[in-house]
Amino acid sequence: MNFDQYPTYSGNDLGMNWTAQQSVFKLWSPAAEGARLHLYNNGEKGKPSQTISLQKDNNGVWSTTLPGNVKGQYYTVQIQHKGQWLLESPDPYAKAVGVNGKRAMIIDLNETNPDGWANDIRPPLKQFSDVILYELHVRDLSAHPNSGIKNTGKFLAFTEYGTKNAKGLPTGLDHIKSLGVTHVHLLPAFDYRYTSVDETRLNQPQFNWGYDPENYNVPEGSYSTNPYDGAVRIKEMKQAIKTLHSNGLRVVLDVVYNHTGATNESVFNRCVPGYYYRQNPDGSFSNASACGNETASERAMMRQFIVESVKYWAKEYHIDGFRFDLMGIHDIETMNQVSDALYAIDPTIFIYGEGWTAGASPLPDSLKAIKAHTHQLRRIAAFSDDFRDALKGSVFNHTEKGFVSGRTGQEESIKFGIVGAIKHPQVDYSKVNYSKAPWTKEPYQAISYAECHDNHTLWDRLLLSNPEASEEDRIKMYHLALSMVFTSQGVPFIQAGMEMLRTKGGAENSFDAPDEVNRIDWDRKTKYASTVDFTQKLIQLRKNHPAFRLGTADLVRRHLKFLEAKEPQMIAYQLGFNAGNDPWTKILVIHNGNSEMKFFELPKGNWKVVKGIRSILGTKVNVPAISTMILVE
Repeated sequence: MNFDQYPTYSGNDLGMNWTAQQSVFKLWSPAAEGARLHLYNNGEKGKPSQTISLQKDNNGVWSTTLPGNVKGQYYTVQIQHKGQWLLESPDPYAKAVGVNGKRAMIIDLNETNPDGWANDIRPPLKQFSDVILYELHVRDLSAHPNSGIKNTGKFLAFTEYGTKNAKGLPTGLDHIKSLGVTHVHLLPAFDYRYTSVDETRLNQPQFNWGYDPENYNVPEGSYSTNPYDGAVRIKEMKQAIKTLHSNGLRVVLDVVYNHTGATNESVFNRCVPGYYYRQNPDGSFSNASACGNETASERAMMRQFIVESVKYWAKEYHIDGFRFDLMGIHDIETMNQVSDALYAIDPTIFIYGEGWTAGASPLPDSLKAIKAHTHQLRRIAAFSDDFRDALKGSVFNHTEKGFVSGRTGQEESIKFGIVGAIKHPQVDYSKVNYSKAPWTKEPYQAISYAECHDNHTLWDRLLLSNPEASEEDRIKMYHLALSMVFTSQGVPFIQAGMEMLRTKGGAENSFDAPDEVNRIDWDRKTKYASTVDFTQKLIQLRKNHPAFRLGTADLVRRHLKFLEAKEPQMIAYQLGFNAGNDPWTKILVIHNGNSEMKFFELPKGNWKVVKGIRSILGTKVNVPAISTMILVE
């Protein structure tokens, strides 16, 4: 049967639904010739305590009801396909699993709620342009011996107060809160493949970013204090989220619906062979993810799975945002349905993703949720690689310089980033590095960044592209990049540790490198205290002055005016915005990427330099080398 001819099921009760009186199991598998449920007393090893045949219902669903309270048992499903019984697995909709995600668990989710969970609320957020993102791997926060955090590598690390580094400076939660960011973006925290991190060997060194999904609706067990009990990881993740919320921090989940960690042996493929994936004309799995497969979001039940999954995380775990890995693999319609479903739950849930693929896909380009189609996406943002590479050079050419490190000709790409990739009359799109047209409707749809977990950290990159530069000059370049990210109209994004010149020792792809490479080195907070302070002040500047986060494209076009800079490697613009209670009604921003001081002719007015608020006499100002100068009238 053609996959498009498979019957679909519109209910939202697939998987296991528990009550104290009975548990109902439903599996969607239209091509199955038979299906059965295996019950186990634990999450690994041993034979089934019971095997039950599932009954075929309508719309490709197989089901059974177990009377009584069977809470605490584990289960798998197994289908017969083309005369063969396939390997058993959890069902795709599993909400709890045992160690390494091999078996699902029958659970009362209410028992996983920490004290006060019913009263947990999202921190306030007025508009998406107020968002400030902080990208962090769960383990990296606490893995350094001088983190001062007891729950090394665990969700519970986010619940510890008063932690300090060797010199007594705040680390962990207290540090993040002091920075002033609004959202903590967690790298994949769902259950990922045991081949990446084996939850039965947590006493041995292991690390992985986690971009190889196994069970999408379950937290990762290695981040819990007991991966053998399916309830523990759920409760501890909720404790982390509740603590972050109570400290004014929203939580973003990095989701990877575009591919699975395994292909033939994935949960999807064991339950409905082939259906959840795209195929090439010869029947082989297509691979736009460069990970062995890509999911078929345009198929009804895959689309429904993605939508139901994000709704589940938003409701059950109070997640405040979602970052979509390789969002370009998904189709536009699916992403818009995701947005609509989350908007109905809470209109302040923020969605963004990578607007590209990692390889060719059978899905037509016109249907892909790629960066160029962001204007077709409802309330969804995309990463601006235009801005990123204009700042520091192409991520594919490690020695190439960018605006901050001495490369000329990047001015229009930088201006494009400053306005948030919107249509602006003063941007020459023919000179923008990658995009020859605006791709956002609103500025918040562009994520402004200079580094993320992928590729080199900015600090390592500046050493590669400017090996002859002194550390002092590279810090100036670094500060200039930070200044440009935080004063642009897009949503600013930094990788955790960027505020202390994070290094990975030159590693470009540290997805499975050891803790020594990936962890946040809290001693650098002491060594580079000036950059920590600089980052805090930039974040406070953005939060204090609404002109840096205008919110709509119309406001940006009306209130942001680029001024002529007679020197190359200089960009200047004026923000004329009266926010009522902000005394800064006219702001002038000048970025100087040159390695020497440059003069800039000021527009008429009584201008003062913000740092120290000193008055400028005359019509010119000297802008120091490799720096940002902000003036107010």
